[in-house]
Amino acid sequence: MSLIQSRSFSPCAVARLRLLACLALVGVVAAVGGAVTSPAIPAWYQGLNKPAWTPPNAAFPIAWTILYILMALALWRLWDKVAPSPARRSAIGLFLGQLALNAVWSPVFFGLHAPVAGLAIIVALIIVLALTLRAALPLDRAAGWLLVPYLAWVCYASTLNAAIVLLN
Repeated sequence: MSLIQSRSFSPCAVARLRLLACLALVGVVAAVGGAVTSPAIPAWYQGLNKPAWTPPNAAFPIAWTILYILMALALWRLWDKVAPSPARRSAIGLFLGQLALNAVWSPVFFGLHAPVAGLAIIVALIIVLALTLRAALPLDRAAGWLLVPYLAWVCYASTLNAAIVLLN
């Protein structure tokens, strides 16, 4: 029995607490990424040669805000809506693995100005995220589908990262 359940909270209260925990966890990753990225945009990133398909800088925070919310909802659904099982534990473990890769990409790419290392991380992120999606879909279709836009965006972002490596 979890700490949340042992305090005699109603199932609705437990679900809300879990949702808040998922939003907070993903929010911390988003905040770290934003804190490292923002200072690098006007100086280092602006000076890079970028491919023609690079969106305007204003598109990134909008896209990522939506994606982080979808990610938190996917994690919440896996945690709250799926009965405990080895498959759920695996899906959540994979989710946390991809979230860790997500968390280190910005500090490496923007903080260390290391696009090659960033490319290696984002390729690993795509692999772990695809495995997460594959593990989540049979458990909770909604949780899996909530990750699809994120996977699509990360694949797109990987093309930008690869082009930056090639052009600079």
